Amino acid sequence: MAPASTGALSAGTGTSGDPATAPAGPIEAPASGPLGPSGSALADAGDLLRALAAPVRIAIVLQLREADRCVHELVDALDVAQPLISQHLRVLKTAGVVQGERRGREVVYRLVDDHLAHIVVDAVTHVQEGK
Repeated sequence: MAPASTGALSAGTGTSGDPATAPAGPIEAPASGPLGPSGSALADAGDLLRALAAPVRIAIVLQLREADRCVHELVDALDVAQPLISQHLRVLKTAGVVQGERRGREVVYRLVDDHLAHIVVDAVTHVQEGK
């Protein structure tokens, strides 16, 4: 196991010690104290994962990964009622997953960053590999 100061969860530098020659695969852990992430960071991560833990919200994230969309585009793409889409967008917005920007009469939603899309894509891929 790599020293705690590197943040790596697995060892993996090339023989020269140059990170550019390291084999693919090491996963970098987020910065944390000597005992791991703080309790508040873990609680916040749990809140974020709970915000993503609904099939409609997962579908919304996947749609927004492709392009920014307004509510009616999400309604059409997901075949879900507008009030339900709006409710799920509110949860995602509160969790900091999406942002809305008013453009005329519409609000266009986008993902705050790509990290969250990767979490969702990886989760869906993982489930599909097991079937």
